[in-house]
Amino acid sequence: MAVRTPLYYDSGNLKEMSTVMVDQIVNQIVYQYSLNPSVKLSVVSSGGNLSGMSDTRLQAGAVSTDVSAFPSEGTTEEPQTVTVDYDKVSFTNESTTPTADTGKTFPVYLSSGNIHAMTLTDVKDTFLHPAIDLLTLGSTGSSQGGTYTVHTASALANASLVSATPIFIDTKADTSAYSAGTIGDHALDNPTTVTSYYLHKLDGSSSSFTAPLFIRSDNNLQTYPDGTFNSLMQGWIRKTATSSTDGYAISYNIGTSGLGNTRGSGIANTILTGSGNYQTRYVNTDDYRAQEFPDGASSTAATYYLRVLKS
Repeated sequence: MAVRTPLYYDSGNLKEMSTVMVDQIVNQIVYQYSLNPSVKLSVVSSGGNLSGMSDTRLQAGAVSTDVSAFPSEGTTEEPQTVTVDYDKVSFTNESTTPTADTGKTFPVYLSSGNIHAMTLTDVKDTFLHPAIDLLTLGSTGSSQGGTYTVHTASALANASLVSATPIFIDTKADTSAYSAGTIGDHALDNPTTVTSYYLHKLDGSSSSFTAPLFIRSDNNLQTYPDGTFNSLMQGWIRKTATSSTDGYAISYNIGTSGLGNTRGSGIANTILTGSGNYQTRYVNTDDYRAQEFPDGASSTAATYYLRVLKS
């Protein structure tokens, strides 16, 4: 590991940056990533390449009929499980082409009395990897700008809604939609929405920083213009996030378990847990009906999480 201490000009004097100053640069690199993230999640109608989720609910059992007596509870069909699969989140890596290292591209540091330009490895260890560490935390603040979280509403402070289409809708049987007097007339499946879950991209926040020095083509030292340094670091943080070969690429997964830090709300699949509400309906002398309706308390069958990780 080669963490370097960048040099900067202070009233015409060369000085080594403090840890605080380096951290400010790292924060600015995070912000630059938030402006143009290279690892993206999108909401699609179906066929997303992140693992799917399943919403389950109960519907009424089939109607049983008889011409002379009510069918017994033992002969009526129990409430059945309806499963709706959600695979609406897709993961993509954008192509990146950062500024190539000429040997003088990156900031300088002092070693044994000599000034050297950082190598790409130095830049990774000093700036880029600490930025990725921040981006992949389980927190949902500006230091995670450009990465994603899940929320139970379409509006979330300091974040941008990716799509108005929920990535998951938790439903359960609407027990009020069933009655003995409508057996045979109402639908078997009468869902009601419990919670909708939405994908959001977190906003970043610009950080003030002191630009370091670099070696010009004439071998003199110069302070990076802010725009030049921002562009240089943005290119390389985007490249690192998609293509790191040393464990600092950004990745996501969805599941009830998995690697990485959870982001935002857990995505709950709830279902009623009753054994069936047996009801009968007399229509006429040769039409006796019976049916079992969904009933019981609501229970969480599974909780899914969006996770972010270094890979």
